[in-house]
Amino acid sequence: MPEPRSSAQPGAFALLRRMFAEHGAKHIPAYLGAALCMAVGAATTATCAWLLKPILNHMVDGTAFRELRFLSWSVAGLFALRGLSTFGAQALLARAGTRIIADVQNRLFAHLLRQDMRFFHDRHSSEFMTRLAIAANGMRDALQATITSVSRDFLTAGGLIGVMILQDPMMAMIALASLPVAALTLGRLVIKIRKFARRSFDGSTRILEILQETVLGARIVKSFNLESVMAGRMALAVREVERAANRIAIGSAISNPVSDVLAGLAIGGVIFYGSWRITIHGADVGSFVSFLGALLLAYDPCKRLARVNLDIQNSMVGARMIYEVLDRPATEAPRQNLPRIEVTSGRIVFENVGFAYRLEEPVLRGLDFAAEANATTALVGPSGGGKSTIVNLIQRFYETASGRILIDGRDIACVELHSLRDKIAFVSQDVFLFRGTIRDNIALGKAGAGEAEIIAAAEKAHAHDFIAGFSDGYNTQVGEQGAQLSGGQRQRIAIARAILKNAPIILLDEPTAALDSESEREVQKALDDLRVGRTTLVVAHRLQTIVNADRICVIDAGKVVEAGTHGELIARDGAYRNFFAAQFGDAAPALREPAAAR
Repeated sequence: MPEPRSSAQPGAFALLRRMFAEHGAKHIPAYLGAALCMAVGAATTATCAWLLKPILNHMVDGTAFRELRFLSWSVAGLFALRGLSTFGAQALLARAGTRIIADVQNRLFAHLLRQDMRFFHDRHSSEFMTRLAIAANGMRDALQATITSVSRDFLTAGGLIGVMILQDPMMAMIALASLPVAALTLGRLVIKIRKFARRSFDGSTRILEILQETVLGARIVKSFNLESVMAGRMALAVREVERAANRIAIGSAISNPVSDVLAGLAIGGVIFYGSWRITIHGADVGSFVSFLGALLLAYDPCKRLARVNLDIQNSMVGARMIYEVLDRPATEAPRQNLPRIEVTSGRIVFENVGFAYRLEEPVLRGLDFAAEANATTALVGPSGGGKSTIVNLIQRFYETASGRILIDGRDIACVELHSLRDKIAFVSQDVFLFRGTIRDNIALGKAGAGEAEIIAAAEKAHAHDFIAGFSDGYNTQVGEQGAQLSGGQRQRIAIARAILKNAPIILLDEPTAALDSESEREVQKALDDLRVGRTTLVVAHRLQTIVNADRICVIDAGKVVEAGTHGELIARDGAYRNFFAAQFGDAAPALREPAAAR
């Protein structure tokens, strides 16, 4: 969902000042160089307008051909100098602009990585894509519009207005009388432009969201004949962007007729007054032509200056979207002076732990239990009881609302987060594989892992044989989110990644829930190898996982209602027996755990 918008957003000047301090200041040399180039260009433009007076006067003087020849070469040289200065300014601004975009994107992405899971669950991934790929351009555009308007347009207009005043102060007053009217008229468009620019960004986010869901959920879309539904959603989102873009375009386009009408009145007034001065009072024709040339040349920079607030406000929508994220505290930001956790045995203890994803909807209610070291503890119970939440809290994807979680007697809330997660290997039923090869995905378990280590991990995960059967072996591309592989293959690659990490604590969140029987057998073999010598906590529904566990905790309504081995819990004829019978049939309770598990 889009970020909630603050009713007290900073003004344009305050936001510009912040952007310059955080991103523009480091490019001051480039901006100064570009400003110097644009100042040279402004000076050449004003000089060309000034030279119109001697050029015209010498044309009617037959004895001044030598001076005309010098003036003609001077004008040619001035235009060449203006072209070179324009190139220099554009090159310097382009390099600074691309660097700003890169810095903003890196900073935004780094800030996103320091947020907890709650932050990501409250938003759609397309929102982040829009901010990262599109909104970052807004900072560059706002800064460059400011630099350009000051260094190029303001200096050019100022120089030309200076020429006009020197040539004829009265005509200059006539020509400039329309500027306040133009500024007042165009200024009223700013608020509307800002509103519709934000709608355009939000609509673009919605378009990306629908596209992403359609691509990732292509099988569901086709299976349920949802093509028309998704097409309708896309049409609505595109229409919203189209409407916002049209309003922005109309608002921006209004500036053109306003500027043209006012400029026409100014030029008409100057021609009328100038012709009266020349015909009635015998004024200098060259001065009038020079003045008129300066006025015509000043039209474009003055027009851009009148529009600059519109352009900056449009760009600042993206900047505000970036700061909406950057100004949110990083919940997983590194905290100073926290000790690293050292896991010796790996015993995990929950002491009166409470947690809720949403206020007044508790998931865990004073949870107390222990997962013993070098043993497998299975969590079973009805859906929504809090089993997966327990796995999430151990990794500190979320912070507990009350109570403590201890590993070897150390409160995990008081240790360095990176070191905690370094001691945990996690395998979920929702396997996520990254874009790249099978080797790349396994190697993520350990930085700098060698080929022999990767192959050894794959062998322990019972994945080497099917990997070797591919024509490209470990270089096989997995496709988007592992789409080129079967569920069992993806799961075994994830287990190989966990084996390569060689962490003393293993967390398994229903790792075989979505597999067929044959795939489950292969994955179960890999899991058995993975659990050896480690503290393992597994959210389980499968029979083999449950009966082989050293200890089973029945989680219901956020509490442990029963705990023991499979045989002990069956003998009690309580919640576990009922749960087990509901899952595996009335005859299942007669089963006993294997001797190795007793």
